[in-house]
Amino acid sequence: MFEKSVYQLRRQKLKQQVGKGLILLLGNEESSMNYKDNLYHFRQDSSFLYFFGLDKPGLAGIIDIDNDREIVFGNELTLDEIVWMGPQPSLAEQAARAGITNVQPSSALISSLHATRTGKQDIHFLPPYRPENILKISTWLDIAPGGVREHSSVKLIRAVVAQRSIKSPEEIREIEQAVDTTAAMHLAAITGAKDGMTEAQLAGGLQGIAISGGGNLAFPTILTVNGQVLHNHYSNTIMREGQMVICDSGAENALHYAGDMTRTFPVGKKFTPLQKEMHDIVLASQEAAVKALKPGVLFRDVHFLASEILVEGLKAAGVMKGDPKDAVAAGAHTMVFQCGLGHMMGLDVHDMEDLGEQYVGYTDELKKGTEFGWKSLRLGRALEPGFVVTIEPGLYFIPELMDLRKSEKKYLDFINYDKLEAFRHFGGIRIEEDFLITETGSRLLGKPLAKSAADMEALRG
Repeated sequence: MFEKSVYQLRRQKLKQQVGKGLILLLGNEESSMNYKDNLYHFRQDSSFLYFFGLDKPGLAGIIDIDNDREIVFGNELTLDEIVWMGPQPSLAEQAARAGITNVQPSSALISSLHATRTGKQDIHFLPPYRPENILKISTWLDIAPGGVREHSSVKLIRAVVAQRSIKSPEEIREIEQAVDTTAAMHLAAITGAKDGMTEAQLAGGLQGIAISGGGNLAFPTILTVNGQVLHNHYSNTIMREGQMVICDSGAENALHYAGDMTRTFPVGKKFTPLQKEMHDIVLASQEAAVKALKPGVLFRDVHFLASEILVEGLKAAGVMKGDPKDAVAAGAHTMVFQCGLGHMMGLDVHDMEDLGEQYVGYTDELKKGTEFGWKSLRLGRALEPGFVVTIEPGLYFIPELMDLRKSEKKYLDFINYDKLEAFRHFGGIRIEEDFLITETGSRLLGKPLAKSAADMEALRG
């Protein structure tokens, strides 16, 4: 946990932002895999962590703005639990570390909410994503389960997004720790790949590095020789010389802050000439996007720029034609770049995505796109000092998409379909790093890791 004052200041600011009513923040429960006592790895809700710092299951917190009360609800360990888990600090002791002195059993929460409703006090809650929390709110507040998310508080969502978007110095230190562990994972992947090894054999060691760094994986590792599939998790596919590996993985540190990086490297010692040419195009796009990062710039415009650089590179290679700006405006770049350039990162690898991308990545004036490609851009709003963002352009040659667009006779002014055919079995390339937006620009988070084709080949050699 951070110092007690960190959590106290966060809650005080939240009270000021929301103004009145009662704020209900739910922690997460344990979840069973295949029988009751065989549990999935527990992960606390990020907003509950942000405001209360308590990393154990079965908790809820109330911030009563009108009556100036802050309460944590939860149960102390039973004797049976102590037998299996050993003695633990009491909930009251743990809550005190976050500046909470009022701790009550879970059973008291229902009566507190009932009294609030009887007194006509507004109850603010965030949209739940866990089924058990949906059912809790449904029961407590007499809302049909299907309507719970619709009744969540937009005012609270906006207040939480406003706070969590700006990373404090202590948060940046935690993120950098996670990114350093992430870089170690990628170095192990780059240097450890061998012809004849399965994707799973290579990916398996990465989780060990994440755990040894004090945390765990920030998300299931994406590691594949079929890089045209954007989120293709590792399998027993055998990696062969001549192929490329996309490794998109990240560590979460002990306080649950995330890192997220991607590298693409050859299974053998060298890229083929065509692979190197495409890798250089993606690297040029990534570096141009990084140079454009600064406060006040729309991330949507950085995405435009990165897309234009990709088109310029493919035009030089004969795959695309016409004016790159016109090609991007028409959406022709989505033939090879179907996703967004990046996203916010913090306590969640896609930070606050559970609160809604329109609230996190956009504004009332700037709406998220709905068309193919643009609907996958999670962040579009103007950058601010304290934002942490990923920059991850890529080229993805998807045969099914190529066939569809050709049959539709789409983008004929911008795509040379005969030239594109040579990439039917090419795969994909992505390069990703994490950046802090500063007062004057940006800075790379964590230890630098090789990313050029030459540096990749040096590590592979």
